Amino acid sequence: MSGPVVVGVDGSSSLAAVEAAAREAERLGTGLRLTHALTCSSTYLPPGVPPWDRDGTATRVRLTEPLTEARRAARRIAPGVAVTQDVLIGEPSVVLESQSRTASLTVVGSARVAGVGGRLRPSVAGRLAARSRGPLLVIRGRSAPDGPVVLGDDTSGEAAEFAFSEATRRAADLVVLHPRTRTARSLSALRKKHPHVVVHERRTSSWTGHALVEASGTAQLVVIGARHSVADTLRISAARILVDHAHCPVAVIPLRQT
Repeated sequence: MSGPVVVGVDGSSSLAAVEAAAREAERLGTGLRLTHALTCSSTYLPPGVPPWDRDGTATRVRLTEPLTEARRAARRIAPGVAVTQDVLIGEPSVVLESQSRTASLTVVGSARVAGVGGRLRPSVAGRLAARSRGPLLVIRGRSAPDGPVVLGDDTSGEAAEFAFSEATRRAADLVVLHPRTRTARSLSALRKKHPHVVVHERRTSSWTGHALVEASGTAQLVVIGARHSVADTLRISAARILVDHAHCPVAVIPLRQT
């Protein structure tokens, strides 16, 4: 896709995602779109302003401050990248899923928020792992500067291509994890395309997100593919575990339906 890099903005907790998104936009030669999702209240609101904020000042500040801070952060990282911003009505994961359809890349942080009774609700990243229609990058943990890129059991599709490209760009080794019950598919075409990437193929005891979480402890990036279908429930489950528990950034790459 040739669309912008889209990043979810929800305050200071998303600045690391904004900075990463700015770097990706600069690398891809595209624009950066800052997106803030505004969840509607069920309370009746007069046109333009909520009843507790008659002149609208508090609402404007609440919306403007995070976007202004995000724009400053993006310009520090990539001053040459064109930055736009949107405030869109809706639940954040739904808004960003819609944006992902035309984005080159969607970037979010991994913070989970407390709901009623203090219980943690599913993260926006976790929901997007099962919904995003374009590549998703979740910024979390710490990227090991000398670690490998880890690919979770997809050696022929879009996720493998993404992982090889990232390994080439980072001058990193690539570790491909396979369940013991499966046979690794051919990587020969991608090895030829990326001759400088050193590939290590490893077997795991089972195909779960937990094996990838463990591998993420010494990795720069973990990459996993998902088809977002009932038939791909296991892979989606692994992606959700990863984006909420990995020790480094995670890329979830939607795979073409076959």
